[in-house]
Parts: sequence; C-alpha cells; structure tokens
Amino acid sequence: MSKERLYLFDTTLRDGAQTQGVQFSADEKRKIAAVLDNLGLDYIEGGWPGANPTDTEFFADAPKTRATMTAFGMTKRLGRSAENDDILAEVINAGTPAVCLVGKSHDFHVTTALGITLEENTENLRASFAYLKTKGREALFDAEHFFDGYKSNPEYALEAIHAAYDAGARWIVLCDTNGGTLPHEVSEIVTAVIASGIPGDHLAIHTHNDTENAVANTLAAVMAGCRQVQGTLNGLGERCGNANLTTLIPTFLLKEPFASKFETGVSLDALKGLRKASRMLDDILNRVPAKQAAYVGASAFAHKSGLHASAIAKDPSTYEHIDPASVGNSRIVPMSNQAGQSNLRARLADAGIDVDLGNPALARIVERIKEKEAQGFSYDTAAASFELLARAELGTLPKFFEVKRYRVTIERRRNKRGKMVSLSEAVVVTKVNGERFLNVSESQGPDGSDQGPVNALSRALSKDLGPYQAYIEDMQLVDFKVRITNGGTEAVTRVIIDSEDGQGRRWSTVGVSANIVDASFDALVDAINWKLIRDGAKG
Repeated sequence: MSKERLYLFDTTLRDGAQTQGVQFSADEKRKIAAVLDNLGLDYIEGGWPGANPTDTEFFADAPKTRATMTAFGMTKRLGRSAENDDILAEVINAGTPAVCLVGKSHDFHVTTALGITLEENTENLRASFAYLKTKGREALFDAEHFFDGYKSNPEYALEAIHAAYDAGARWIVLCDTNGGTLPHEVSEIVTAVIASGIPGDHLAIHTHNDTENAVANTLAAVMAGCRQVQGTLNGLGERCGNANLTTLIPTFLLKEPFASKFETGVSLDALKGLRKASRMLDDILNRVPAKQAAYVGASAFAHKSGLHASAIAKDPSTYEHIDPASVGNSRIVPMSNQAGQSNLRARLADAGIDVDLGNPALARIVERIKEKEAQGFSYDTAAASFELLARAELGTLPKFFEVKRYRVTIERRRNKRGKMVSLSEAVVVTKVNGERFLNVSESQGPDGSDQGPVNALSRALSKDLGPYQAYIEDMQLVDFKVRITNGGTEAVTRVIIDSEDGQGRRWSTVGVSANIVDASFDALVDAINWKLIRDGAKG
C-alpha cells in the first residue's frame, strides 16, 4: 500500500526567532537553513522581509535550498488594494516560491484587534490570496487563533479560511496561537474543517506549547487529516515554544501508525543527523542542550538503575523505545553509589573496556566510587571522570602530561572609559615527555569581556600540550555547573564541566574541592585526558 505524503514546514527562522533571548544574524539564519535543508525539510520559512533589517538582509541573499523557501507577511490592510499595499509588496519582492500570509480567523480579533467588520476582513483575505495566485506563488494562509475562533464562532472561522482557500491558497494553516487547545479538541475541529469542504492535503497544523501539548496536538491533527506539519527545531518559539520538530520527525519516521502510513522528505539516513542539528542550534544560541529532551537529549537513553542496566545488556529494547543511533544519539549507563556491577560492566563496555565478571578490580572500582561520592563527587553526571577512575584502578590509564603548577589571578581596574572591569589571567606549567611547557592566557569572550578565572585556566591549559596539541584543537568548554555539597565556611564545592569537540561528542567531568578553582581545574584536566584517550593518543 502506497504511503501518503506528509509535508514538514520549519519556522525556526521566523517563529523560533520570537523566543525570548534569541536573536539570529542573517549569516546564522543561512547556516541553520542549510542544516534544515540537509535534514530533508519540505519548507523553510526564512522570516518577514521588510519587518526588520536581519530578515531583509537574509532574503536579499537567500540560500539556494532544495526545500521551498518561504517568506512570511500579513494580508493586505483595509483601504488598500493588494497591489498597492507596501507591506505586502515587501513580501512579494523577496522572490520566494512560497508566501505565507497571516490573517485573522477569530471574530474577536477581527473586531477588537483590527477594529474592522467581519465582512471587511473576509474581503481582505480573499483579495490577498487572489493576488498571490496572479503572481504564481504557492500561498499559505496562517489562520491566526483559528482554534479559539472556531470555539467562539465556528461559522466565521470557517468563512475566513474558505475565503482564502477559494481564492487560491494552497495550504490553510490552522493555528493554535495561544497554545491552549487540547488534543481531543484539535481532532474534533480538524475533522469539522475537512467536513466543511477543505481536504486534508490542503491543511497544515501550527501549534504552540503553552499546555505542553504542542506535539500531542500536532499528532492529533495529522491523525484527523492534516498533511502539513509546522514546527521549530528544539521547540523554539514565543512564550513556551512551538511544536518541536526534533520530537515530531523521529516520531513520524519510527512510530506507528505514522511510519507505515506516511512518507516525509527526511530519510532514515538523514535522521541520524538529528541530534547534531539540534546541538548546532544550541551552539549558535549559546544555550545548554536540554538533557531530557526526547530522542536527542543526553539523558534520553541514560540508564542509572542496576536493574535497567542488567536488562539493557541482554536486550536494549527492554528499556529503550528506539535504537539511539537512529537519531544520532547514544546510550549512557551512568555510575553512582546506587549502581552495582551490572552498571559498571555495561559502562566499561561502552568505553571499550572489557572486564570479566570475576575480575577483583570491579569490586575495587565500585568501592572507589562510593568513597569518592561520599566526598562530594558525582559520577552519575560525569561519565568521563568515571571512565578515568576505572582505568586508573584497572591500570590502563595513560599518563599524557603532568601539571607542575598553576596560578590564576583576578584584577579589578578602570579601563580607558573610567569603568571598573575585571581581568582574569592564568598561568599553567605542564611537563610532557620530559619537556616543560609554560602557558599564560587571559580570559576573554567574543566581545572582549572577561569570562572569569575558569575560562582563563581552560585557555592556558589547552594552549600548548606539545605533541598532544593537535588532538585538543577542536575541543571547547560548553557548560560549567557549580554546586555546594555542604554548608558552612568549610563548604565543599562540586564542579561539573561539559566539553564538546568537532566530532559532535559531548562529555562531562567532575572536580571537588573546598576551593572552586581547584575543583574546576581538576575537571578541566579530566576533560583533556578523556579526549586524548578517545582520540587514540599514545601516553
């Protein structure tokens, strides 16, 4: 039986840009568009030409994509013809093959927000989409507040979308703009829309996540008949975000009944790049990836319980709903003092270390973990440091370099403009193969601002490691977490550092000390040692 086509529409560059704290440059938009195109998205909504300088710049040199590049705008205003509306003209002049226009479908918004009659709004819709048809553009009607409008006045909500559809709109986009609609309501309303005469292969669903139902609402709409799905990478979007395509795409490809009923532009091979695409967006936004994100999160396939780890070793499907590799992710078996030898052997196997069950080193490693965690360490969240500890007990930990001493200073001084600023400077002395290396580095962010003493230490430590320098050139510190493990003036500080390299690998290391700088430095040293081991450096 042939599959139905399900179209994927990405609005990360437009609706995702509405996220608080998110500001894309035109070049960043082009980079994201390339990644989306490689995944196999059908439509990429680039933004609103004319609305701001960034979007105007983006469309002036829009990337050539296999996906249909789409410009966003709004329907013509009252008192102007579609041909003479300057805002609509900016959108048309962007030259994209598809144009998505937002308009009102909720009577309350028509009369209150726009201050016009329902008849006038209907005519604006009709004229706008008739004009797009004359221009030969694929037209999409973003029916704003459609679900709320339908619940308030179903007759007018249907009148509005039929006006656009009859005038030539290819897609009618049913929007849950406020994000308050629930899955059963979405299913009922989509069914009613199709019964009114607009076929499902002309309907799109656009949901927001204000009740944590954006993905569920999207799936309900597809099951009811919608054949275009709109969303954003990592669920970016205004307020609580949009439907998360990072969740929806693997669901459509790997879960029933979707996998056997639909086909999309995303291949199973391309799906393996999903986690990398998700991380790329987080990197651009300088955000910490959500560890518990479905499919692509670092904890999505983490198994802490010894019972789980034992079963996973026999058959991964016992506690995993898909193969992690199918979305570019991997299994993690964390270590903690709650874990037994099943976790330990599974985690060692993941690290490429095969240890027989009767090896006495296993008991020593478990006891060592319990001892260290009693001091404040946490190997549950620092798997790379665990591996180094285990290798040390097994006698297989290479010695790449020795830290002879380090120093970090923080200076407060006035700059040329009379403003008090901080400057962190670190000195690290290492010994590699008998040769001494002295490295000095200041902490400095992309904008020239001080990034603190840990950044200075990281830069100095990784500045020159002699024969090992080439291995760590693509390594960067991406997250830094501090926790006080007990109170009082003698408090112990735990530092967790997340590192990442050019191969997309991400790993966590831990340091514990009463001195936050010492704890941080120990975690940094672990991070480099793990990277050298993973890349096959010879100690």
